[in-house]
Amino acid sequence: MNSLEDYFKEMYKGSGAMGYIHSCPELMECVQQVGFLPLLDSGIQGYSAESLMAEECRFTQFEDGSWEWPLWQWKGSVVREGGCVYGKFFAGKAGFISCEWWHDFYNWRRSRNPVPEEGSVEELILETLREHGSMITRKLRAACDFTGKNMRSKFDAYVGRLQMGTYIVTEDFVYPVDKHGREYSFGWSLLTTPEQLMGREACLCERTPEESFQRMQQHLSQLLPNATEKQILKLIK
Repeated sequence: MNSLEDYFKEMYKGSGAMGYIHSCPELMECVQQVGFLPLLDSGIQGYSAESLMAEECRFTQFEDGSWEWPLWQWKGSVVREGGCVYGKFFAGKAGFISCEWWHDFYNWRRSRNPVPEEGSVEELILETLREHGSMITRKLRAACDFTGKNMRSKFDAYVGRLQMGTYIVTEDFVYPVDKHGREYSFGWSLLTTPEQLMGREACLCERTPEESFQRMQQHLSQLLPNATEKQILKLIK
């Protein structure tokens, strides 16, 4: 894989188009090619799905208060059909990881995040999720009895750490529907475990965790030649 800039130059060679993403299929292809793609600001200039959107595909708010955001609408399709995994993987921020690179990412992160201790809140959350297969966050929170005052933020912190450890991923997005049958709001994440989503085989890796780490670091250094070592390590660790 060459740099992100080289990828877009090659992608639009001879087309006359700007080097940005114009459609959901292009976003899926980008995730497959780059391997790791944060959804929003990653701390590295130009390296996020949001910053790679063509101008006409960026967030737009209208005078009546309604809005249009193709990236937000596409992300569900990318998760379902794009051959990738989605979750809060990058310093607590959400993004996509292609299935090709998931083995190494899972291998490394699991080595850094041991299985939750018996009787811990994290174990309760995982066992509840495994029992149901998949749940939207608010239903998972209620099932784990995090319903009191200030419990939402505490619960979200636990789930965020479990996502960083690759114990929880997003299967899809669920949207409420108005009386006209139209979806609205930013929707809810439908959470599951990677093993439930893809099968145990998809999470196995023949390399050691250190070998996986080195492989990812080398890949991202080539992809992002202007990023500092500290910025790249922040994404991986």
